[in-house]
Amino acid sequence: MEVTIRKLIFSLLLLVIMLMVSCGNSGSSKIKAENEISFDTISINKRQHLDNDSTRPFCDISVNFVYPVKSAKTNLDTLQRFFVSNMFGPSFEDLKPLAAVEAYISNYIDNYSHDAYTYSESVSDMEELNALIPGIDVDDSEHEVDKLFYSYYESLSDSITFNQHGILSFQIKQSNSKGESASYYVSYSNHVINLNTGDQITEYDIFNAGYDKALQGLIITSLLEQNGVKTIDELEDLGFFGINEIVPNKNFLLNDKGIIYTYNKGEYSAYQLTAPQVFIPYNVIRSLLRENTIVSKLADL
Repeated sequence: MEVTIRKLIFSLLLLVIMLMVSCGNSGSSKIKAENEISFDTISINKRQHLDNDSTRPFCDISVNFVYPVKSAKTNLDTLQRFFVSNMFGPSFEDLKPLAAVEAYISNYIDNYSHDAYTYSESVSDMEELNALIPGIDVDDSEHEVDKLFYSYYESLSDSITFNQHGILSFQIKQSNSKGESASYYVSYSNHVINLNTGDQITEYDIFNAGYDKALQGLIITSLLEQNGVKTIDELEDLGFFGINEIVPNKNFLLNDKGIIYTYNKGEYSAYQLTAPQVFIPYNVIRSLLRENTIVSKLADL
């Protein structure tokens, strides 16, 4: 009898422990609060030579499109439209993801062919003009017109940077070149969605009035720290400019720690520098946040 009671007590204790662990795991899941949304990826690489002649210049385009395919909270069509519009441009927003990718690539190739044709026409006009000018030997290398058109390159991709607590952040990266090293350019475009409403989150949704002036000093401080310098003059020596007038540029991401601003090359830094990513934690800007918003609630977690 005593053994049976001990077994019963042990079983009850084991059940209590299991319930406690289960509750603990449940609480942990709520803290993480991963959004109920699934993604797929479309990856297409294409090279197109002029006139389909492999000996001639070409355009190379690579698209890697991550997009939502399932959403428990926000209308899927609304989400896909938002992703397509920001990835490829408003003129593609009515297309489904795969159709948008294919149409964008086709449009890129058409534009390349048009540029090549325009260049060829200008070369012909220049050769005819040189032939009409007395004293110019059109066969002289000094007056020879470069007939070779450049090859074009473009890479377009997006990545999910944060997907929790009803907030979805993603970044689009675009790099392109029109043949010359000086023409190579990389840009970043950031977007944040409130999955409770399906709307894009703007600076106005996040901050109280007058936030831009208050953020200015924090942005400068962050740039100084990131670059290991103490003065704006030292930043300018590194290739930055106009830092005294720097303002929030609406190109931001959100995560569970704070807000991240991206300043593309040419905004406040030379093209030779990597685009600055300026991180500002919530605890530093808590007083600037609008109360009872999805972002202020995230900051208080």
